[in-house]
Amino acid sequence: MTTERLLEGYRKFRRTTHRRLQQEYRELARLGQSPQVLVIGCSDSRVSPSLVLDAQPGEIFVARNIANIVPPHNPDGRPRSIAAAVEYAVKVLGVTDIVVKGHARCGGVAALVSAGQGLPETDYLQPWVEVAAPARKLFPPDFETLSAEEQRLQAELAVIRNSVLNLTGFPWVRERMVQGRLRVHGWHFDFETGVLLIHDAERGTWQKVE
Repeated sequence: MTTERLLEGYRKFRRTTHRRLQQEYRELARLGQSPQVLVIGCSDSRVSPSLVLDAQPGEIFVARNIANIVPPHNPDGRPRSIAAAVEYAVKVLGVTDIVVKGHARCGGVAALVSAGQGLPETDYLQPWVEVAAPARKLFPPDFETLSAEEQRLQAELAVIRNSVLNLTGFPWVRERMVQGRLRVHGWHFDFETGVLLIHDAERGTWQKVE
């Protein structure tokens, strides 16, 4: 896809979708946004949260990065993109739910599992995915004996769970969770099959959405 193709897409959007939702956009401009859900997803071009979840403008607040990673809480005064997005969503927007939405065939998770093998020399990618290194402790005990396909899935699920655990380490997230004002979820989407899995934290299992 070229930039010219993107501009054609914009022109179509302006003629159709924007015109159809013009009143909604005017209300959003006048009243501001008030989404109830923050979705933390991967930057992968195949798994747009708004498209997958059929969300309309103003319905979800989205933060995306390589491998849907949430770093641990570390308020050292240095700029933290994901932490800032979470803080804004929780403290300013007052979201009631945070969803960490990972996906199948995630290149970032693969880079974590392989320690960057097969990648060109990178300045930022490998250090970034290594932020999720604790996810390796969440791999099943028989991980090394699993098929490559099952290893891929289990690693993706572990990275999602690690991000969820890190979210609960933010004191203002945890406080609202204890108060029953905020829920944190782990989801996994397979774009090839269309299957969405949701983590049941109490049972420690993943359930398919029907």
